[in-house]
Amino acid sequence: MLRPASRRTSRHRASLSGPEPYPPEELSATEPYGRQAPGRSRRRGRRSPGRLGRLLRRRTVRVILALVAVFCCWLAFSVGQALAAPGGGSVSSKMAEWARDHYLGPVVTFGEWLSYSPPKVGGKPGFSLAAPASAVAKPKAKVKHAHGFQPIIPARLSSPAGSPLPGEGVWRVLETVKGQPAMFGTFLRPDKVHTSYVAGIVSMDQRLVSFQLRPGTEDPGPGNWKAQSWIPPGSRTGLRGTFNGGFKLNTAGGGFYLNGTTHGTLVNGAASVVYYRDGDIKIGAWGSEVRMTNDVVGVRQNLKLIVDHGKVPSTVNQNVLGSWGATLGGSYYVWRSGLGITKDGRIIFVYGPALDVQSLAGLLQRAGAVEALQLDINPFWMSFEYYKADGHASDPTPENLLPTQQQTAYRYYSVYSRDFTAVYAK
Repeated sequence: MLRPASRRTSRHRASLSGPEPYPPEELSATEPYGRQAPGRSRRRGRRSPGRLGRLLRRRTVRVILALVAVFCCWLAFSVGQALAAPGGGSVSSKMAEWARDHYLGPVVTFGEWLSYSPPKVGGKPGFSLAAPASAVAKPKAKVKHAHGFQPIIPARLSSPAGSPLPGEGVWRVLETVKGQPAMFGTFLRPDKVHTSYVAGIVSMDQRLVSFQLRPGTEDPGPGNWKAQSWIPPGSRTGLRGTFNGGFKLNTAGGGFYLNGTTHGTLVNGAASVVYYRDGDIKIGAWGSEVRMTNDVVGVRQNLKLIVDHGKVPSTVNQNVLGSWGATLGGSYYVWRSGLGITKDGRIIFVYGPALDVQSLAGLLQRAGAVEALQLDINPFWMSFEYYKADGHASDPTPENLLPTQQQTAYRYYSVYSRDFTAVYAK
């Protein structure tokens, strides 16, 4: 007679045949591919979207993100274009120019203010002001022949700093034309306080040299100027000098005219450098002292006159920041440049560090200017170069007048972003 299996035997057989299968309910709940039991939910196998996911599902958020992406692409493209543009300039200067052109001038000025260091007081210059004896300009006896050429040798300039250093204010011959001295240069300290800083001063005889206005690739920018934005090979024979132009035209308070094309508007009363067909230039207030004629080929306006009829107007000390440019953080003693004309028609160029508008005007007046205007400011744009042929008349070697100016002397031998003036032998 058979007996029913004992519990122990049943358990023993179950252990030999493997673990007992899951109940249907557990299988459907735990196996992703199992059949779901009726009435059961899949919530245990799916994560609910987080806060970020719910936010990204909103249409408004997606539109805002799309606009931000478009703006970032435009910003990257615009800044990239500014940094890659030809015409000289450091990364910082190009970024500053880009920011000012896109309504971020106050941000740039604030940043410059934070990094600005005022010029030190006292001290001596870091280079000698004395010229080699062979280069010192010496007055010549007057030529009695009615048609003989009599060079104009400027008198030595007194120093605003007091007792002059060796060579200070002494003119040296920088360039000659047909054997006659045509361009002179000298150095002066600007005042009795900032005695370690030096300004460069140039005197140019218009009877021997001519002046050409050149446009910049960015300022005034593209146009039918009929002139190149640099001095390429093949156009360097007779080159005697180059110097910087004025403010960017959107802040210059005037316009730019060259060979029949105008950028902006020529403003009455604005300080103007006028370029004539014969290579001469004049300086004065537009509409009263100088005006448009058939002989005019170029006009460069910049702010107001800082020497007028031989006098420095009191207005140079009024509203300095608003009238004379957004200097480094609004500080008044910075690199500045200016251009003037003497009673006998010589052209005077002055530039240097630690200058306010009053001291720049004073140096121009001291050098004989009866009409003068400020040109550009801040160190990166300051520029005066003279050119030595040294047996290579078609490719002269440029030299900076001031050893402390920032950019290379070759700046105008490649495409340049800002307008400038080229000086040639007549």
